[in-house]
Amino acid sequence: MRMYDLIYKKREGEELTSEEISYIIKGYTADEIPDYQLAAWAMAVFFQGMTAEETAHLTREVAHSGDTVDLSGIPGTKVDKHSTGGVGDKTTLVLVPLVAAAGVPVPKMSGRGLGHTGGTIDKLESIPGFQTEIDRSRFLEQVNDIGAAIIGQTGNLTPADKKLYALRDVTATVDSMPLIASSIMGKKIAGGADAIVLDVKTGSGSFMVEREEARKLARLMVEIGLELERKTIALLTDMSQPLGFTVGNALEIKEAAATLKNQGPDDLTEICLKLGAAMLTAGGYSDDMAEAEAELTVVLESGRALEKMREIITAQQGNPEILDNPELLPRAELIKEIRAEESGYISEVTAREIGLIAMSLGAGREKKGDSIDPAAGVEVLVKQGEQVEAGAALARLHTAGKYKSRLPELLERLKQAVKISPERISSKKLIQEIIE
Repeated sequence: MRMYDLIYKKREGEELTSEEISYIIKGYTADEIPDYQLAAWAMAVFFQGMTAEETAHLTREVAHSGDTVDLSGIPGTKVDKHSTGGVGDKTTLVLVPLVAAAGVPVPKMSGRGLGHTGGTIDKLESIPGFQTEIDRSRFLEQVNDIGAAIIGQTGNLTPADKKLYALRDVTATVDSMPLIASSIMGKKIAGGADAIVLDVKTGSGSFMVEREEARKLARLMVEIGLELERKTIALLTDMSQPLGFTVGNALEIKEAAATLKNQGPDDLTEICLKLGAAMLTAGGYSDDMAEAEAELTVVLESGRALEKMREIITAQQGNPEILDNPELLPRAELIKEIRAEESGYISEVTAREIGLIAMSLGAGREKKGDSIDPAAGVEVLVKQGEQVEAGAALARLHTAGKYKSRLPELLERLKQAVKISPERISSKKLIQEIIE
């Protein structure tokens, strides 16, 4: 078998066999196939695409290119959830304790933020003392003891994906549907999940801005799950405006705590209940999404989800008092506010721009290795379609003194990101489609 022949075969639009895909991924991971040949193959995939069967074979090879997590020591069906990335997306912080409090074991591995989208691990590390790096045996022990744990991705998981993603990043092949799908699903399979729930976001704050592209990706990943015998449910959700009202690490922890007290924003509560219901259904803990959502609503309103989060924080050496006293979280040195210059209706809250502004304040990183200011971020006080009067507060910037010189420019950008119209504009439906 020669890599040249496989590049040619895919360039001509032919379907690769499982053995050929295995040869490519194993050879590249072992440094036996050079970057320039893999780049040529990735470009051929970009233009010719892959069948669902090819993509499933690719996903399997990516998943098994390094270590895999064995969750068999945890009783019950293990369900993982993945978001394709958004602005103010703090769902994991609510979902994990919510679903665990309903009796479903949730061993969750999460990532850090990069660019305009935030990362769950960065958010959790804004809790004083919280440990996100714990060894795998302790991770599994904690899930068995209290039903949940949230840690950073550890070990040699999916090294093929790391190499391939870095190559795609510099060869203009990142936005290839089969390569995106196999990257996401490969990590989920390697993480040991029995069933998978996907939050596929669309809109200005997501990586899949166009709804039809997001739908294609969701359908492809559900097909991959079917091919690999993993029950998979995808929810297509709106990310044209930030989720909730806060963007930034400590700010989002505070909002997640309020949501666990059943006092959070309507959109965040809705999406967490819907995703949680999908997790119960995918895992076989419920036969009906509506029944599962009703069960989780009781769990939330009873305070059991809040108490489960308290257990998680305590087990991972964080200070659980932040749930009752958010003043214990990191706080910004400077808070600056913008107000409405006219009366009208909120016509747009551009999620991507809000995320980029938060990043510029120190809440995110432009490249891996950049430091994070846990207190930095943006509060957006309004939602699309809401009526406002002239002089009403629209948003606030939270930042450190060292960013003071950037504030005039960032405040002006924030004004442009929160637009007001004389006529009411309806907000987009949050849950746009459920794909099984």
